Amino acid sequence: MAVSNKGTKQATLAQLRAFAAVAEHLHFRDAAAAIGMSQPALSGAVSALEEALGVQLLERTTRKVLLSPAGERIAARARSVLDAMGELLEEAEAVRAPFTGTLRLGVIPTVAPYLLPTVLSLFHRRYPRMDLQVHEEQTSSLLDGLAAGRLDLLLLAVPLGVPGVTELPVFDEDFVLLAPREHPLAGRRGIPREELRGLQLLLLDEGHCLRDQALDICREAGRTDGADVTTTAAGLSTLVQLVAGGLGVTLLPRTALRLETARNEHLATGYFAEPAPSRRIALAMRTGTARQEEFRAVAAALREAVRPLPVWPAE
Repeated sequence: MAVSNKGTKQATLAQLRAFAAVAEHLHFRDAAAAIGMSQPALSGAVSALEEALGVQLLERTTRKVLLSPAGERIAARARSVLDAMGELLEEAEAVRAPFTGTLRLGVIPTVAPYLLPTVLSLFHRRYPRMDLQVHEEQTSSLLDGLAAGRLDLLLLAVPLGVPGVTELPVFDEDFVLLAPREHPLAGRRGIPREELRGLQLLLLDEGHCLRDQALDICREAGRTDGADVTTTAAGLSTLVQLVAGGLGVTLLPRTALRLETARNEHLATGYFAEPAPSRRIALAMRTGTARQEEFRAVAAALREAVRPLPVWPAE
């Protein structure tokens, strides 16, 4: 590849590489050995670069090599060009070799604590050459990050209905009713959804998709949005503690149940009649991304990895 200037000749990457080696070693023999060139070829490449650029880069004496003032300035630029080219080649190699390089995964807070152990184990086992970076954010922030290229892949509740985003379903999971142990619905099975109409319901703050899903379930049960709904928690752990304190009941995804209620004798779980209210969790990617086949393979692997969990892998 050649780097164009305004003259009739062009500087090439090979010439820049030769000059950068000489600038580093200040010795033709050492520089030639460092980049695997013969000394005459190296000297010729540097001379050709000087001719192409129209400036003297080196001061040659019988005993040593010195950089000219112009050479000192151009040496720094040459190194930047070579570094950038190296990064470009590494990126291309990552595309040619899937499951390598960096993967920036965004996860919603009501999924991250409960599914990340499975995700991390999967990547450690199946994709050890991939540098997985996890970002926990709410849905709107994740979608902004995906659109801007800050994130590569999302793990969140769907459907999203967002143009330019492709959803790769992973699993479905039921919601359960979490209540204080003395509550009339505590421990019951086959609870009709209509029971939600008269309950003191605790929900997450605005912005959490789990809040919106819970309100949708309530509306399906014939309950109006604002009836006896108290928004008091920014996270599920706090919400569960409020339930344990007797302030109301809440809807909890099955994947969160074990972690959030472990060793808490003040809580009990109620199970809805079939079909129970549920949510779908999926991976989401930019439509047409160059890594789409790679991400589809990750989704398929994750469907298998979640089978031990209390979920139903998507078909």
